[in-house]
Amino acid sequence: MTEPQLTESNEGLDPARWLEKYGDYLYRYALTRLNRAQAAEDLVQETFLAAFQARSRFAQASSERTWLVGILKHKIVDHLRKSQRELPWSGIGATDNLLDELFDARGHWKKSVRPAPSPGAAFERQEFWDTMASCLGQLPEHLAQAFVLREMDEQDTPEICKVLDVTPTNLWVMLHRARLRLWKCLEIHWFGVERTRT
Repeated sequence: MTEPQLTESNEGLDPARWLEKYGDYLYRYALTRLNRAQAAEDLVQETFLAAFQARSRFAQASSERTWLVGILKHKIVDHLRKSQRELPWSGIGATDNLLDELFDARGHWKKSVRPAPSPGAAFERQEFWDTMASCLGQLPEHLAQAFVLREMDEQDTPEICKVLDVTPTNLWVMLHRARLRLWKCLEIHWFGVERTRT
């Protein structure tokens, strides 16, 4: 089989350098969303293969990296859809004691919530993102996936429900639980650290 000739629309692509230029970025992107190293590696490889096969259709409407991330996003969504069909949902309706730990009978916080450090300062710190990734990794997989799709990938409810094969009500419960657990984890591992530093 002969190699297709580069056209004007794809002559800037350099597939031989993709791994060197974008491999680490794409891997971190996938790992943050999947929290499983092997799955992240596999999807990055699939992304490079799909991009190589589709390189003649690259119209340079975006940067090479943006184009590769777009392909990877589709691979991640496909992976999540497939894994959701195989995942047992028995825990979705289980009682979550976290609400009892955080709120009293009237719905008020049991302990005072200190103001968080300046969001701009926190988000600029790599430590914060490392802590956030660690906290995401402690969530049950279906909660982490729901949170990432909504808050990091900014998907809308119908798309997330389709990917995760859940109802909007179930999605709301999942997001609520994910946010509470992330808050508790960040309060201990990030905001607690911030308080001791001041």
